[in-house]
Amino acid sequence: MKKGQLVEGTITEILFPNKGVMNIEGEEKNVIVKNTVKGQRVCAAVNKIRRGRAEGRVLEVLEKSPTEIEPSCIHFAECGGCTYQNLSYSEQITMKAGQVKHLLDEVCADYMFEGIKGSPEQFAYRNKMEFSFGDACKDGPLTLGMHKRGSFYDIVTVDHCRIVDSDFQEILTCVLEHFLEAKTDFYHKLSHQGYLRHLLVRKAKKTGEILVDLVTTSQRELLCPADKSSAGMCEKALSDTENELLEKMKEKLLALRLTGNIVGILHTVNDSLADVIQNDRTDVLYGQEYFYEELLGMRFKISPFSFFQTNSLGAEVLYDIARTYVGETKDKTIFDLYSGTGTIAQLLAPVAKKVIGIEIVEEAVVAARQNAALNGLANCEFLAGDVLKIIDSVTEKPDIIVLDPPRDGIHPKALAKIIDFGVDKIVYISCKPTSLARDLVILQESGYRLEKGCCVDLFPGTVHVETVALLTRKLIDRKDNSLPLEQ
Repeated sequence: MKKGQLVEGTITEILFPNKGVMNIEGEEKNVIVKNTVKGQRVCAAVNKIRRGRAEGRVLEVLEKSPTEIEPSCIHFAECGGCTYQNLSYSEQITMKAGQVKHLLDEVCADYMFEGIKGSPEQFAYRNKMEFSFGDACKDGPLTLGMHKRGSFYDIVTVDHCRIVDSDFQEILTCVLEHFLEAKTDFYHKLSHQGYLRHLLVRKAKKTGEILVDLVTTSQRELLCPADKSSAGMCEKALSDTENELLEKMKEKLLALRLTGNIVGILHTVNDSLADVIQNDRTDVLYGQEYFYEELLGMRFKISPFSFFQTNSLGAEVLYDIARTYVGETKDKTIFDLYSGTGTIAQLLAPVAKKVIGIEIVEEAVVAARQNAALNGLANCEFLAGDVLKIIDSVTEKPDIIVLDPPRDGIHPKALAKIIDFGVDKIVYISCKPTSLARDLVILQESGYRLEKGCCVDLFPGTVHVETVALLTRKLIDRKDNSLPLEQ
C-alpha cells in the first residue's frame, strides 16, 4: 500500500475516538479512516503510512451504514464540531461504551464495567461555546462559528447549532451581523494580522445567566481594513473607534429577546500566536465577569476561563457516580487534584474532615474559594499551582484522592507522587479514556487494582466521553512482598 493510493472498503469497527477500521478485500492490512461509521462502504485516499499502518481520508461514502440516520443539524456535513449526529443516540452511547471497555480490557483484568449513563439532554446541552471568527473560503465574507470539518483555517457559521440552545444562536447572529456591517476583519493565522478572534458564550442551565466575551487582538489599527478608515489614526482616535464599536455591540446584545439573562459582556485581548483563547487583559463592558450555576443543590460562581463541565445536567450524573465511588468520607481527608472551580471538592466536603483542592488556573482557584464560602463550607482549602509542584508543600496526608486531570492525563512525575501517598482508594475521572488507560498501567504496577468503571456521555453527537474509575490499593503479604493480597 502506498501514499496517495485510492482504496475502497467497509468500516468494520470504530476505535476511540473516531478511527474507523476499513477492511479492503484482497489486502491483509486495514486502513484507519477517521470520521466514519461502522457499516459504511467508503472510498478513501491513503495519506499516511506510519510504522506499517496506513491511514486514509474519506473521499466518498459509497454505501451508508444500516445504522445511519438523517442528521438533525443542518451544519453537520460541514461543521467539525460533531461527528455522530448521523447515528441514533442509543447507537452513539453503545459505541462509546464499547470503545472505553475495549481500552480498559487491554490493560486491566477482573474488574466490573458498569456500562454507560446517557446525557439527560441529547440536544441544547452545552453551557459553553467558543466560536471562532474567520471565513468559509479564502477571501470570503466574515464567518463566526466552528472549524470546517477537516480544516484548520476555514470557519463555518453555525447559527442553527443543535448542541446549544437558541440564546447561543441569537447571540452569535447578532455579533456576526454587527461586525459584518462594521467591515471588521478577523485575525489571520498565517499573517498574524487582524482584530476579531473568538466569541465565548457561557450560559448556566439552572439559573439562565449568560456571560458573553468578545476576544480580539490589540491591533486597533486593523479595525476597518476594508476601507482603510482606521489607517493613520492616532492612538486616542483608535481607542475611541474601538470603544464605539464595542458599545454598539453591547447595545445590540442587550436588546435581544432571550430566554436567559445576560449578566456580563466582556472584551478580552489576546495577542497569542497560537489559536487558543488566552487572557492578556479583560475589560467589563456591561455587568459582571462571572455567572452562577447550580449543581446537586450547590451554587457555583464561574468566571470566563475557569474550568466547569460543559454539560451541567450531565455533570450531575457524573459527579453523583464519582461521589458513590468515593463512598464513606466521614472524618477523612480528601485530595481533589485538578480541582477546577472546586465542584467535586464541595460535593464531598459536607461530611468529610477536610478537602484540599489543587488547580493550576489561579482564576479557578479564586472562584473555588468563593464558592466554598458561598455554600457555607469551612473545611475546603484550595491551592493554586501545578499538582506536580504544589503537592510537595501540602502537610496533610490524604485518606482518599480524587483525580480529574485534563485530556492528556497526569504527568508521570506527578502520578508517582500521588502513588507515594499510598491511599487505599483513588477515584479517577477522565475525559480521555486513552490517557486513563495509560495511567492505569502505572497505577496497577504500583499496587493498585481497578475495581470498577463507568462511562458518562457528557458530549452527545461528538467523539468524547467521560469515564469514572475506582481503584483500591492491594495489601502486601509481609512474609513475601512479591505476593500482593487483595484488600
